[in-house]
Amino acid sequence: MSADAPRAVPPYVQITQHYRDLIRNGELKDGDRLPSTRQLIEQWHVAHATAAKVISILRAEGLVTTVPGGGGGTVVTAGTLQRAPRDRMIAVRQRGRIYPPNEHASIVSADLVPAPDHVAEALGVATGSPVIRRRRVTYRDDTPVSASTSWFAGELATAAPDLLVRQRLTQGTPGYIEQQTGRVMSRGRDHVTAGAADHNAAQDLAIPEGSPVLLGRNWVTDQDGEVIEYGEHLSAAGRWSVYEYDLG
Repeated sequence: MSADAPRAVPPYVQITQHYRDLIRNGELKDGDRLPSTRQLIEQWHVAHATAAKVISILRAEGLVTTVPGGGGGTVVTAGTLQRAPRDRMIAVRQRGRIYPPNEHASIVSADLVPAPDHVAEALGVATGSPVIRRRRVTYRDDTPVSASTSWFAGELATAAPDLLVRQRLTQGTPGYIEQQTGRVMSRGRDHVTAGAADHNAAQDLAIPEGSPVLLGRNWVTDQDGEVIEYGEHLSAAGRWSVYEYDLG
């Protein structure tokens, strides 16, 4: 066989990815039960070692946990997943919704403000010029888990006025901007670092000031490479950001 010939994906990889996707897109939620090893063997027609490896990998990734006892089994623990801007963009493109069933966002402010220096630089506008600022807090059930701010050039206030309305956009921000302007959010870039919660972050996430948080910033560009949105986000400790990539 040639070294360049395509290789079949091992069954355990396919099955693991199947359940990863169900967990990440919210079809399997916290507390939902995964099929047992025996059920995986029957459903997927694989050996016991393959089924056991699937459970072991998902457990090692923190997506599931094994509950001891006769009424236990393997249950989902997706509350540890952090959905970064990349994940939200992909979710809205693929499924038409950003959040899984047990998460929701509340828009806490939507206004036109003078651009701070770093925002002006990120958007390519003059410092102090009007920019749109949309702040939201994301809840898992009733617990705040992340907060984010999206910034847009002030010129969008005319073309896309609902960006200044303190309500969620039913088609999502990317869909709304595309509908109103024809500009398509095509590429994104995310930066993340560790930090400590300042006063505002502590209030948003209901945690003490100084608590560890994951801080991020992101740029989203249109089909012409122009920045549409600059974002800043933070999440409480204990939430994992997950990235997958090909090395071939």
